[in-house]
Amino acid sequence: MQESSLTLISHPLCPFVQRAAIVLLEKGVPFERINVDLANKPDWFRALSPTGKVPLLKVALADGRDATLFESMVICEYLEETQSGGRLYSEDSLSRAQQRAWIEFGTATLADAWQFLNASDGATSDAKRAAFRDKLQQLETAVAAEPYFSGVAFGMVDAVYAPIFRYFDILDPTVSQPIFEGLPRITAWRGALAARESVIAAVGEDYAERFRQHLRLHKALLAS
Repeated sequence: MQESSLTLISHPLCPFVQRAAIVLLEKGVPFERINVDLANKPDWFRALSPTGKVPLLKVALADGRDATLFESMVICEYLEETQSGGRLYSEDSLSRAQQRAWIEFGTATLADAWQFLNASDGATSDAKRAAFRDKLQQLETAVAAEPYFSGVAFGMVDAVYAPIFRYFDILDPTVSQPIFEGLPRITAWRGALAARESVIAAVGEDYAERFRQHLRLHKALLAS
């Protein structure tokens, strides 16, 4: 087995970690994965992470030293530039810039989704559900007909949105289905991402139960 020169420092639930894991898997790059407890951060992790967040990517250099990258899209861009495998950005400059813009939009979309999922009161839940739905309606006009964001080829935008849609596969369908009603392109895209091998493998088999435990711990309305 090829020894990995890349180590992904991770948390089992973090959607930003999933971005990097999906890209690593799409590139077919061997890597080690180390999970940390963000509620009890070890000293070695604090020393490596300026933000105190995951993901981190530790890169073993030829001279025996390690370099550490932080911020999910910085990691993903580095992997795109340095690793072989299918390209995840368009070769066209304008299309590539548009893809990066929708990635930024994806971070805002994730924020609305996360606040909806974790809401502990009805007012916040309703407001963030509406905000998330509004983001989806804007995305509906941007998504290619099938199967992925830009068409036939899986790309970086797909790696960013797959962790967001994963949450809604875990929820009761009576909650999730109305949010996606009337959005055929988003619905087809969501299904294609859920079936993608790299997306499936980016989380552990216990991911769904871990996420439900998270909702219960934070007394989210959706926990019930």
